[in-house]
Amino acid sequence: MLADVRERIDRACARAARDPGEVRLVAVTKGHDAEAVRAAVLDRGHRVLGESRVQEWRPKAEALGPDVEWHLVGHLQTNKVRYCRGFALLHGVDSARLIDALEADGGRHGHVFPVLLQVNVAGESAKHGVDPAGLADLVARVRDAPHVRLEGLMTMAPYDPDPERARPVFRALRELAERHAGGRTSMGMSGDFEVAIEEGATWIRVGSALFAGATVEDPRPVEVDR
Repeated sequence: MLADVRERIDRACARAARDPGEVRLVAVTKGHDAEAVRAAVLDRGHRVLGESRVQEWRPKAEALGPDVEWHLVGHLQTNKVRYCRGFALLHGVDSARLIDALEADGGRHGHVFPVLLQVNVAGESAKHGVDPAGLADLVARVRDAPHVRLEGLMTMAPYDPDPERARPVFRALRELAERHAGGRTSMGMSGDFEVAIEEGATWIRVGSALFAGATVEDPRPVEVDR
């Protein structure tokens, strides 16, 4: 499973004439307990993990120990900011209010939060993210926050069984990132990450393709991976 995903990453990079080292795989562990994560991912040499819920991440992080790079890949609520200093990257920052909350917490604790701004490129009402027209203002807000560091942009494409339909969304995010965030992007999940790589993804968030056949603790859908 992990080996298969890595092979697919390599093939997508070859098609796009990209170095596979430019693409970071975030293994999304939502719904899988620590032992399942250890068996499917950590024991196979991969240590960059993503969680969508802070409350699920905290016990899992304790069980798996310090030698893991954790990313928060779900939407972050302001009342959870105080728990987030253990994440290497926050993928779902999408409002001035949240940036202000991160800045306040970072200022109190001498911590700088690395963030990706989530953009609702497709304009889906059910998805989080800033409208592309409002992105410049949000980028400026981050630039004015010394305890928040902009690392790139993030988006989710609408679900479609044909991954090619996600290509315009990924291309649009890359173009926005080139203007606002050094071209760095978090985009692509289990069903469409190869297209995302071809369109320049820096981080891909893959869950179900890594845990095929594993038991899921909480089958409720969330806005992170399919």
